[in-house]
Amino acid sequence: MYAFEALVRSREAKLPHPGALLDAAERLDRLPDLGRAIRARVEAPAEGLVFVNLYPMDLLDEHLYSSDAALSRLAARVVLEITERSSLDRVPDVRARIDRLRELGFRVAIDDLGAGYAGLAAFAALNPEVAKIDMSLVRGVDGDPVRQRLIGSMIALCRDLGIELVAEGVETPAERDALIAVESGKDGG
Repeated sequence: MYAFEALVRSREAKLPHPGALLDAAERLDRLPDLGRAIRARVEAPAEGLVFVNLYPMDLLDEHLYSSDAALSRLAARVVLEITERSSLDRVPDVRARIDRLRELGFRVAIDDLGAGYAGLAAFAALNPEVAKIDMSLVRGVDGDPVRQRLIGSMIALCRDLGIELVAEGVETPAERDALIAVESGKDGG
């Protein structure tokens, strides 16, 4: 076991997935409140790390940078996942904000790599310790040479930059084996 991931779920039928909850909070101008409520409920596991998702707009909430915040007390064991499903363009001084989080002890991950807005620009802006390949690229990778090549390129880039890479959504032995083959360079490409 390497880490846990804190996930948001709702029993409200009109909010069937986290994206719907975030969209509703954004429409109601309540993203900071939602982000704070989520972060306040995160618990550190007995061992390992916990990954916590951040919507890019959470980076605008000054409470996130408070050393007194509940999540800040766990910072050494927390990896903040910043999703690529929303643009970082609306966050001024994103690099300085990320540096402030690192000063508190947090590590940073890019989530949903390959499914979002900026890919390489996000790498430059965030300089993450971890990148998580979106499951949309992982699913069916065993039968798709294009996905294998894309993931192979991501592996090479992350190796060059010293970034840990995680493949999300591996559900079959064939997908796992294809990813291992791509990682070891035995994919024939």
